[in-house]
Amino acid sequence: MEPAKLSPEEVTLLLRDLCVELGFCLPPDDHDSLRDSPPNDVDDFTAAVFRAEGMEASQHPHLYGQVRQKVAKAFGKPTNQATSS
Repeated sequence: MEPAKLSPEEVTLLLRDLCVELGFCLPPDDHDSLRDSPPNDVDDFTAAVFRAEGMEASQHPHLYGQVRQKVAKAFGKPTNQATSS
């Protein structure tokens, strides 16, 4: 089964929610890059958001979980999965 891929519109909405609700307001170039070529996996997308923010996910496990939950919801995945990081 092929992994889900978010449309550019879905990525834009997700990134807006991450900015407004969690303070992850990405620089325009990173926003555009994720919108135009989003990772196809919940964990990869979440990691890309943290990289774009210049943050190490392992140093912010609670925040990582919050971001991952929103990303998983956008991908239509259950949000209670254990993280692999």
